[in-house]
Amino acid sequence: MANACGVDFGTSNSTAGWVQPGKSSLLALEDGKATLPSVVFFNADDDEVSYGRAALANYLEGYEGRLMRSLKSLLGTSLIDGQTEVAGRALPFRMLLAQFIGEVKRRAEEQAGEAFTHAVFGRPVFFIDGNPAADKEAEDTLSDIARSVGFRQVSFQFEPIAAAFDYESQIDREELVLIADIGGGTSDFSLVRLSPQRATRVDRRNDILATGGVHIGGTDFDKYLSLASVMPLLGYGSALTSGAQIPSSYYFNLATWHTINQAYTRKSITQLADLVRDARERSKLERLQTLIDERAGHWLAMQVEEGKIALSASPSATMELNRFSPPASLVIHRSDFENAILPLVDTVDRTVLQLLTDAGVSVDQVDTVFFTGGSSGVGLLRQRIAALVPNARKVEGDLFGSIGAGLALDAQRKFG
Repeated sequence: MANACGVDFGTSNSTAGWVQPGKSSLLALEDGKATLPSVVFFNADDDEVSYGRAALANYLEGYEGRLMRSLKSLLGTSLIDGQTEVAGRALPFRMLLAQFIGEVKRRAEEQAGEAFTHAVFGRPVFFIDGNPAADKEAEDTLSDIARSVGFRQVSFQFEPIAAAFDYESQIDREELVLIADIGGGTSDFSLVRLSPQRATRVDRRNDILATGGVHIGGTDFDKYLSLASVMPLLGYGSALTSGAQIPSSYYFNLATWHTINQAYTRKSITQLADLVRDARERSKLERLQTLIDERAGHWLAMQVEEGKIALSASPSATMELNRFSPPASLVIHRSDFENAILPLVDTVDRTVLQLLTDAGVSVDQVDTVFFTGGSSGVGLLRQRIAALVPNARKVEGDLFGSIGAGLALDAQRKFG
């Protein structure tokens, strides 16, 4: 039916899918591309709002305004009931998410030539680790927001299960598949029996042997790389003349996508000025102060993200930090990155082992590991997951589109 779609509202990128005979299910959301970066920019110069790649371009071109990214990370946290200041006006975070999801809906409908009233939204296995109440609240919040922008019926599917449905459409025999979905905010896993015959069933509960996940993803890898390599150039780990450590909150805020704007509050800027006067390594704190004065936190986060991506293909990479004062050229190494994220990878490793235990499946019973999600390109993480099931075939899906395509299939099955 033309009124049912799948929506993958991701931490880093979002997609929308609609099953059409003979065509790709993913709808082009920006410049002919299926992905729309989950970014909003409020342009104070022109009093306009832009989304996705256009938002990033406007920000990098130097327009005055406010950039918001990793919006999904607000779900399930106390921040969702808060607000931020945009052009001197208070903007509730719930309204911010509604603006972005409403834009995804509008663009999907424009491409399809149809109005979508039903949707299956992807969700991580756990929005919040170890807190069922917060997890339910996150799903309820997303459901309320989806309905507020015009979806009359909203259903949810675990993101790795959606990726499994996409993979299932490509196979010709039964397989026991470990789905590894490493996204921007979470690492989610499912162990599923898939086959062309099983694909015809509406109810797939008996085919899902186990699901698991942990709130670790690409933005966390960015954060740890930033703290290990970049933030020391801004004074992270240094001390005041009294011997006390410089507070780490400035660095953690700047290294975490959805908290960058907290570094720009009046209170934070005033406190930083006092720290600069008393810093042992004053030049580093002055560099931090200039970066914050210029609202360049998102620019810095983008440099770190690009450096992380470069390390997937090369043992080292150079970050040109030309907005530092003075400019700096920083060489980062894959080995240092892997050491920084090792505790995160160990946690993901344990999550997968627990999944296999919960399912009562031995490692040699798994036929295939299906990798999806943009952050599955992190070599160390991928190697560790693959090593847990050494006899399984390793398959890479559409890293940014498998979930959206699977959600479109699920929407077709659920809504007709």
